[in-house]
Amino acid sequence: MELTGAEIITRCLQDEGVEYVFGYPGGAVLEIYDAIFRQDKFRHVLVRHEQAAVHAADAYSRSSNKIGVALVTSGPGATNAITGIATAYMDSIPMVVLSGQVPTPAIGLDAFQEVDMVGITRPCVKHNFLVKDISQLAETIKKAFYIASTGRPGPVVVDIPKDVTQRKHAYHYPASVNMRSYNPIIKGHPGQIKKAVQLLLDAKRPLIYVGGGAVQGNASDEVVALARMLGVPVTNTLMGLGAYPGNDPQCVGMLGMHGTYEANMTMQNCDVLLAVGARFDDRVISVPQNFLSSPKKIIHVDIDPSSIAKRVKVDIPIVGNVKDVLGEMLSILRQSDAQAPEISAWWKQIEAWRAPNSLAFENSTEIIKPQYVVQTLWELTGGEAFVTSDVGQHQMWAAQYYKFPKPKRWINSGGLGTMGFGLPAAMGVKLAHPDADVCCITGEASIQMNIQELSTCKQYHLPVKIISLNNRYLGMVRQWQEFFYGNRYSESYMDALPDFVKLAEAYGHVGLRIEKPADVEGALREALSLKDRTVFLDFLTDQSENVFPMVQNGKGLSQMDLPPHMRNLQVVPPQVQRDYGNLC
Repeated sequence: MELTGAEIITRCLQDEGVEYVFGYPGGAVLEIYDAIFRQDKFRHVLVRHEQAAVHAADAYSRSSNKIGVALVTSGPGATNAITGIATAYMDSIPMVVLSGQVPTPAIGLDAFQEVDMVGITRPCVKHNFLVKDISQLAETIKKAFYIASTGRPGPVVVDIPKDVTQRKHAYHYPASVNMRSYNPIIKGHPGQIKKAVQLLLDAKRPLIYVGGGAVQGNASDEVVALARMLGVPVTNTLMGLGAYPGNDPQCVGMLGMHGTYEANMTMQNCDVLLAVGARFDDRVISVPQNFLSSPKKIIHVDIDPSSIAKRVKVDIPIVGNVKDVLGEMLSILRQSDAQAPEISAWWKQIEAWRAPNSLAFENSTEIIKPQYVVQTLWELTGGEAFVTSDVGQHQMWAAQYYKFPKPKRWINSGGLGTMGFGLPAAMGVKLAHPDADVCCITGEASIQMNIQELSTCKQYHLPVKIISLNNRYLGMVRQWQEFFYGNRYSESYMDALPDFVKLAEAYGHVGLRIEKPADVEGALREALSLKDRTVFLDFLTDQSENVFPMVQNGKGLSQMDLPPHMRNLQVVPPQVQRDYGNLC
């Protein structure tokens, strides 16, 4: 039986087991929307802006082991999706984006709502296709799902002209695809793995550094098993939070620009570093020369060979699926009679760095501290909630004070740093996990970038909890202007904010304004108890609060701006300094 191109697309999505398609209709995709209307195997979610469609599909993918799908029309529909595509690309999120295109005879003639989607997205996708021949449509969609989910994951765009959706062709969806030019390496080199294990066993100051690749690669169990077998400390990147439990004693916390003092000092002064699915990016190690000024041997495990030694020269590169590579390491350790490294003195040093508690803050009975809100949320949910965030100070406080015990619970835009991500991301997570608590930690500036999605929450009954840490500033911009621009707060103060309570109510939701610290816990309890309602909590927080610790651009990991209680404190006991040659 022959099907139209639009019908072929819907059948392909059905055969892939797609549950939700996030999108917004328009002229170039009306045939596809008509085909969607005439089927009931998957559900379409109508967002209010195409950027939100892609963010929702992205978060649906991040929080599950499924591939998110977005559908947008040509022209502005396609360009509105670019920010979401770039967000997913930077964080290696598997996703398929279907975009409409003008009819094939009109391509290149500046037709109404024509853009070169393949050209525009080329720098920010794993791959893209323009399908001009309906006979190639089903196979191309199969390739898109395969490419998106294998190797280093990423978004794949399939651009489909309108006339292709109207033509007819026999339907055949291939069970598999074979691409000669694309064969990602899965298994790590056995010799390199053995050398890595021996190096860890011989280490005096080892550290496991875990990035988002361990989360996306479902390698959390292997990370935990290896760390506990060796008894070594573990640090997570922003994208790796939850890959190793944040509340475990062996976890020294998040590292990097706003990492804990103990994580950054441990990273700087280790002698053997096992990097698992991490990129050594600028927000983690800052300047490579400073990072490498303390000699160390580096083992780097990653599925993407181009990520290895990209910023930092490594000693033992291992290309492969991180789950498989760590599994091989564990097998070697279990089959040998080797003893875990003797690192009691190293742990003594780490505990000395940990003792001052670099995340301590002075709470107040008069004004709400943003850290206190996140800390209270952590306590009330027991770390079991899915937490999305936007970008800025609130994102860092969420990362610091919500001790994620499991992977795929922390959903944020790391690489691109996309404001407006949090609310549509929460929608995608809620659809993937309808029975879970889903909380969006945001700021009064970020939330306004996609606040129209409150309408989507109403239409599809998505009872997420929006926790706005409202300091009436572009908080991270204000912090930098305070530190580096002589307190010249250029365009960072929010002068005309809406009444968020009334706005939430206008969309049909519950709105709460919280102005006193004594009311924080009660408001969060009330919101979490309203299982079937979207709740917007507007917390009026301290405008002057800054995120600490902080590593300034161009500084080394050990050159942190510390919180007030640590600035005049000798944080390392003299005996420990002598033991380790004054590592500080």
